[in-house]
Amino acid sequence: MPYPNIPPEARKEHEKLCREIREHDYRYYVLADPVISDREYDLLMERLLKLEKQYPGLVTPDSPSQRVGGEPTREFAQVQHPTPMLSLANTYSPQEVREFHRRVSEALGRDDFSYTAELKIDGVAISLIYENSLLVRGATRGDGTTGDDVTANVRTIRSIPLRIRRSTAGRFEVRGEVFMSKEDFARLNEERLLAGEKRFANPRNSTAGTLKLQDPKIVAERPLDFFAYYFHPLDSVAPRFTSHHESLVWLRESGFPVNPHYRLCPSIDDVLEYCEEWEAKRFDLPYDIDGVVIKVDDLQFQNQLGAVARSPRWAIAFKFSAQQAQTKLKDITLQVGRLGTITPVAELEPVLLAGSTISRATLHNQDYISEHDIRIGDTVVIEKGGDVIPKVTAVILEKRPPGTKPYYISGQCPSCGGPLRRPEGEAAYYCENVACPAQVRGRITHFASRGAMDIEGLGEANVDVLVSKRFLQTVADIYTLHEHKEELVKLERFGTKSVDNLLQAIEESKQRPFEKVLFALWIRFVGEEVARILAQSFHDVDALMQASREDLEAVNGIGPRIAESIQTFFTDRSNLEVLRALREAGLQFSTKKDEQATIEDPFFAGKTFVLTGTLERFTRPEAKRLIESRGGKVAGSVSKKTDAVIVGSDPGSKLARAKELGIEIWDEKTFLEKLHL
Repeated sequence: MPYPNIPPEARKEHEKLCREIREHDYRYYVLADPVISDREYDLLMERLLKLEKQYPGLVTPDSPSQRVGGEPTREFAQVQHPTPMLSLANTYSPQEVREFHRRVSEALGRDDFSYTAELKIDGVAISLIYENSLLVRGATRGDGTTGDDVTANVRTIRSIPLRIRRSTAGRFEVRGEVFMSKEDFARLNEERLLAGEKRFANPRNSTAGTLKLQDPKIVAERPLDFFAYYFHPLDSVAPRFTSHHESLVWLRESGFPVNPHYRLCPSIDDVLEYCEEWEAKRFDLPYDIDGVVIKVDDLQFQNQLGAVARSPRWAIAFKFSAQQAQTKLKDITLQVGRLGTITPVAELEPVLLAGSTISRATLHNQDYISEHDIRIGDTVVIEKGGDVIPKVTAVILEKRPPGTKPYYISGQCPSCGGPLRRPEGEAAYYCENVACPAQVRGRITHFASRGAMDIEGLGEANVDVLVSKRFLQTVADIYTLHEHKEELVKLERFGTKSVDNLLQAIEESKQRPFEKVLFALWIRFVGEEVARILAQSFHDVDALMQASREDLEAVNGIGPRIAESIQTFFTDRSNLEVLRALREAGLQFSTKKDEQATIEDPFFAGKTFVLTGTLERFTRPEAKRLIESRGGKVAGSVSKKTDAVIVGSDPGSKLARAKELGIEIWDEKTFLEKLHL
């Protein structure tokens, strides 16, 4: 809607106010050198808001006023990242860091290169996309390939520039960490306590929860902060750099806050010195860190090294040693997972550890308890490192009271009273009763969770109510809840509006893609990554059900254990009955055409390929995607069903096996020709 009648002096004042406020944001959040008081800043913002209220046509997407938050959203759209947001492999000792350096040096054929060492902020990774200097999208990491579009929430974070300081053409991505300082976290928890709300466990949880709020106005009130650590051009116009530290300098000069403690390290000894220094100083910082990120600095070397399936070869995380505390073990209880796995849990006298009050910790399994001789009444050492779940690591024997007895898991399920069985060769006990209430609740809660069918309003508490009232006995019953609307609105925790929202969310879940449906099912060993691989390799559930063990194991990432689990699941009569009901409900049990091969290429369509060695032009995941997008399939091992083996430098035993079987062999040049590249 045009607003032609805006006086020139109003436009001029608006531009001046925006410019001044951006400059003060930069000085405060990036330089940590404010030149005006908070009150003076507030007066500038008040004047801007008043002017925009008087002349709505002055409002632009990059106006500082847009940080106060817009209208609530029903749900977050899923967006694809320009390149996968990979996770980092972890190291825990100087020896492992040196081993990483050895691998990198061998791969590059040299050791005269530098590293950039950066503090690993304990926050939430975010991807920001800019076009011609303007922020156009913010997204969470999600599964690394797709994430939630949280642009409206990201706009409220004052340290993230809506428009960068320098005029920059082109499209580029900036990644970084959203976090909350220790002081702000403590203040937020005090406010929640006064309001009668539950405290957040730690700053990271509060940050993640805030980013997922559907009302940006509430997000704007939360004290989120940001550090940028990655720049990636998305077109030929965007800036280019030769080194990582050069990109960090550019980011800071462009208005992005960059953690000031990063260091360019000429050698691995310098890297280890940096790690040792910051492990000692970690608690002196105003925010949480849990390690150091070590990156090869030269971007050409980074491209040369490439990545494995989940992490880059040119970077690694050095994790600081876990924090420990002593407390008393009051009891051991048993927890039943959605697949019937029995996990012993230590019930502890509450103790403060790593910023959280810990009252429970995992004991893993019976073998772990026996090996450590853990007994009820013991004083134990608990540890909390990078993992969210604390664990018991030792017993203080000199503090053991008299009369304690070794602990053994009893023969009955704590939920249904059924017998427990420990399969040969496994550490865990299992409840084999598929109707066990704890398993039913676990399966339904997992099915409805964000990473799976993402049914808002069907969390643990509501699932407990619906299972106890017999509305839900299998996941398929979720899709018949609309038949019981009048009864649901009478339940505690439910009302007309919440039931309407729940039923709407259930209906929307029918559009979740095939890979999400596979992950939502209770197939043992099939997590998000394996579900994605299966959906890409077998484009519908019928093909997956009919696949032989050999077919399954031919898929890269699917080993004998996963293959056996898949076949066991799809031969179980009760599982097949639930699947039938889910299909009738309208869930997506096949990939859509636009998710399948986009090019019908005779060199690739319907054929199976194996990759071996290192390609110069592509990383292995990139080569795999190119083959799959042309209708081909990539297997992890060579067999008689393999059509061609694509060979890079330093190939492994797969090349010899291919020659032995007389299978066609392509070098990288042939591969590029077949791709028409």
